[in-house]
Amino acid sequence: MSDQATHSAAGAAPARLAPKGLATVALLTAAVCLLPMVAVLLASFGGGFDTVQHLMQTVLPRYMGNTLALVLLVSAGTFMVGVGAAWLVTMTRFPGVRVFEIALVLPLAFPAYVLAYAYTSILDHPGIVQSTLRAVMGWGPRDYWFPEIRSLGGAALMLVLVLYPYVYLLARASFLQQSGTTFLAARALGSSVWGAFFKVSLPLARPAIAAGVLLTVMETIADFGTVAYFGVQTFATGIYTSWFSLGDRTGAAQLALCLLAFALLLAMLERAQRGRAKYHDPSRGGKGSNPPVHLSGVRAGLAMVLCGVPVLLGALLPIVVLVVMGLASKQDLTSARYLGFATNSLTLAAIAAVLTLGAAIAVGFYNRIQPGRLARGAAYVARLGYAVPGGVIAVGLMVPFAAFDNQLDAWMRATFDVSTGLLITGSIWLLIAAYMVRFLAAALGAYEGGQALVHVNMDAASRSLGKGPMATLRRVHLPILTPSLLTAVLIVFVDVMKELPATLIMRPFNYDTLAVQAYRLASDERLDGAAVPSLVIVAVGVLPVILICRQVGRSR
Repeated sequence: MSDQATHSAAGAAPARLAPKGLATVALLTAAVCLLPMVAVLLASFGGGFDTVQHLMQTVLPRYMGNTLALVLLVSAGTFMVGVGAAWLVTMTRFPGVRVFEIALVLPLAFPAYVLAYAYTSILDHPGIVQSTLRAVMGWGPRDYWFPEIRSLGGAALMLVLVLYPYVYLLARASFLQQSGTTFLAARALGSSVWGAFFKVSLPLARPAIAAGVLLTVMETIADFGTVAYFGVQTFATGIYTSWFSLGDRTGAAQLALCLLAFALLLAMLERAQRGRAKYHDPSRGGKGSNPPVHLSGVRAGLAMVLCGVPVLLGALLPIVVLVVMGLASKQDLTSARYLGFATNSLTLAAIAAVLTLGAAIAVGFYNRIQPGRLARGAAYVARLGYAVPGGVIAVGLMVPFAAFDNQLDAWMRATFDVSTGLLITGSIWLLIAAYMVRFLAAALGAYEGGQALVHVNMDAASRSLGKGPMATLRRVHLPILTPSLLTAVLIVFVDVMKELPATLIMRPFNYDTLAVQAYRLASDERLDGAAVPSLVIVAVGVLPVILICRQVGRSR
């Protein structure tokens, strides 16, 4: 159910004033989500325009060109793979189609940077592919040409392989919901199956497909691990370089502002596309009423190959490569060092997931029981985080809190001759706040999706029995919403485990996670060692993918 539908359903009951505590938490959450964007805007102009002019003359054109090129390549790739696979498993029947419709979701478990480590190991010059090629052909190191994996094209390929499921899932849902009447009419008028697809099915699914592609674009501009490892200079790598390598806080803020403006533009486009996603109304003809085409022979084999290649390259082959690399590294996951990395990752992920869920409940329930401009504004701001890259959020939180810590330390020194150091900036709590801002939209979406199932009459019945809003939430809503809440916690938990740029920038000194350890080892060209923490991240990432696969299986 859409947000508008949820609001209208909630609005059917007499509005009640939200408890002050609930309203305070909801509005404070929105303020925390808004703070990084405001801080980046203010910090970017705090140092004047000399830095901007220098950036425009040196690195800004390269950052912009590489980022746009990456966006175009990933958009085209995810569109072709996601839409093509969705159409094949939805509208055709061939051997293994039931397996493929679920297996095509598996690459969601992989961060793109993990795929980058795996494919570099086998495709780089010393890797097994080129080594075998030289041995078989008798070539020397300079006697042949081989595509360079560490390139912009290589980064785009890694991102396509892990992001196409966003487009696949939305396109598949749209195809399943389309009416069969228009498709059959096109066939009756002489169109072939593929002609009817391009003339009827694809235009009807355009809003859902566009929303999926825009989601992949937002993930692309937020990516740091893949482009940094492949040496592709984008806005994400520029922010990190300016902050750490050059110590240029103003430059980092100005680069973050450029990326923030692009991300917010994409967020508005995505919401506009979602608002128009009503062309595929399942009430017009019945769900799944398009007749499937049974393939056989060469066409069935081709369909199996087209669906199998993304699964093979995006999930199965990387798992095999990572396992072989991990065994070769002879690293012990049970050692105190790795247990420390795992403990740090699990601690951050668990705390962030619980706090993010609590914030999502506060914002969502406040918007339900007291709908109005303020509540809707709080919910809208809370959703913006999914469009803001982790590096931008990190800069936006570090700048104001570092200034606060420095001012407090200076005052304490002058007044009591005591140094307080970095109380907030160097703590895990600021890092957890960054996670909450980044992933609150995912938790809020899962909560509101379940909240749509709680009919407004349940609220009225609870109120007639003398229960207040918080008692209604505790005794009525939360028991019904348990599956949605568990899904929200799991999604945020796994996203925090995989998150890299904000963790690199904001983590306390000597407080490393599995993602940071994998990035550090890969940066030192110790790919076998990087495979070990990468495998743990992937294993955790499989959990929400299993939930998605179960949902896909139910929607057959």
